Amino acid sequence: MFIRNESFGQFVRSYKLVTVLIAINLVIYFWMSMYPKLGGQLIEAYGVGSNYHIAMGELWRIVTPIFLHGSIMHLLFNCFSLFLFGPALEKMLGKGKLLIAYFATGILANIATFILAPLFYFHLGASGAIYGLFGIYLYMVLVRKDLIDPRNAQLIITILIIGVIMTFINPGINRYAHIFGLISGAALAPILLRKITSASLYSMASDPNEVTFDPNRWQKHAKNKQRLKIIGIVAGVLLLVLYFLQARL
Repeated sequence: MFIRNESFGQFVRSYKLVTVLIAINLVIYFWMSMYPKLGGQLIEAYGVGSNYHIAMGELWRIVTPIFLHGSIMHLLFNCFSLFLFGPALEKMLGKGKLLIAYFATGILANIATFILAPLFYFHLGASGAIYGLFGIYLYMVLVRKDLIDPRNAQLIITILIIGVIMTFINPGINRYAHIFGLISGAALAPILLRKITSASLYSMASDPNEVTFDPNRWQKHAKNKQRLKIIGIVAGVLLLVLYFLQARL
């Protein structure tokens, strides 16, 4: 479910929305890195989540932080999370519902930050939306067990437990966005997954180059079980390392 074995071209063709979201994050970050003075001015004047400016009526700041990042490690953590956990949801929900889930959870996380954080609190990053996707998976693990196999459920729970712990340990983390992004994703999941059945996950490819979505494709052969476990552990560790580093930089 979370193992990516497609070529770059197959990934782009099969997961168009995830590809676009990752590309937007990368383009914005590296464009601002090329023009740091202008980029810094634009972030400060229009983009960064600022509770004071939101209170003064600049409501767009509830949305713009979703596509802004404070460091390369911050960017890589969120893009890598999208790369790992976005494709399965894009195939399961479709592009429209995934887009709604991504923006809705990111916006709700930023609204919670505005309500709960101090007036002069500043934040940026897509972590609220990323944790929103985790919230959808958490709902599957707890309620819709037919949509996720035990190994992937175990991976999600492990990452979430460590991620939540590190959210409260590491300084500089928008804890409000992480926690309420997660809650928002779990709250929206019953609506998003209402018509999804385990049978509907096995889509037929109309294009021979398109990758079909089979959440258990790596467990159909015994020889792949150990490989799945190793790759899952490596992916989880790498994600956690990126999480720790982005919190430090």
